[in-house]
Amino acid sequence: MRTAAPRLAANLGFLFGEVDFLERFGVAARCGFRGVEYAFPYAHPAAELKARLQSFELHQALFNGPPGDAAKGERGIAALPGREDEFRRSVETLLAYAQALGCPRVHVMSGTVPEGVEPERCEEVLLANVRYAAPHAASAGVSLLLEPLNPIDNPGYFLTDVPQAMRLLRLIDAPNVGLQYDVYHQQMHCGALEATLRENFDAIGHVQVAGVPGRCEPDAAQEINLPHLFDVLDELGYAGWVGCEYRPRGVTAAGLGWARPYGLVA
Repeated sequence: MRTAAPRLAANLGFLFGEVDFLERFGVAARCGFRGVEYAFPYAHPAAELKARLQSFELHQALFNGPPGDAAKGERGIAALPGREDEFRRSVETLLAYAQALGCPRVHVMSGTVPEGVEPERCEEVLLANVRYAAPHAASAGVSLLLEPLNPIDNPGYFLTDVPQAMRLLRLIDAPNVGLQYDVYHQQMHCGALEATLRENFDAIGHVQVAGVPGRCEPDAAQEINLPHLFDVLDELGYAGWVGCEYRPRGVTAAGLGWARPYGLVA
């Protein structure tokens, strides 16, 4: 039996695509979400996003640091040799947005290993960059998170599994740097969801969910037993947000039945 409802955050980059981005804040709130997340806020002035959050009494649960050159398909630069100065400038940008939006955590994307570069060199760069960023973030009251992305959907991405992330976190050794645990990526690559939640719980700063296969609604038609995982999180004492980062099969609100037991009204 559930002891507490998960705090669900709508990922506005994935959900409510039926309307323009800025309209999604209000639609999410009307569906019962109290938190939101999305990949990148930088296309909009922070003041505009803050006004949307305040207007609909929403919390900004998470966003990502600047991705690099998104037009070229870049997915972060934290592990890319030769981009260290750019990364340091990006830290200033992400912290300015985090403070303006009252967002306590930011996902620092590692990036794709460049052709001809050894992964060991990328690891050196990532460690140095996050060690640089961590105290600046701590001074701003912000936690930084590393997220493994499964290599099936993200070929070449530097950070691919929880053991690798945990080893990096031990080497970084900063209290405000943690693990972003995405149920979808874990199931696609390694499985063992309950075991990895339990083994690494103390490092987890944010959780995201989606169904497997297809990255659609995490409902009973999927292979993940989400109610059980929520019970595990309850047992472990997780009090953070659970980001709903999935692609709806159709109109977003029509597929929210899976979340009605957790307070949504759509």
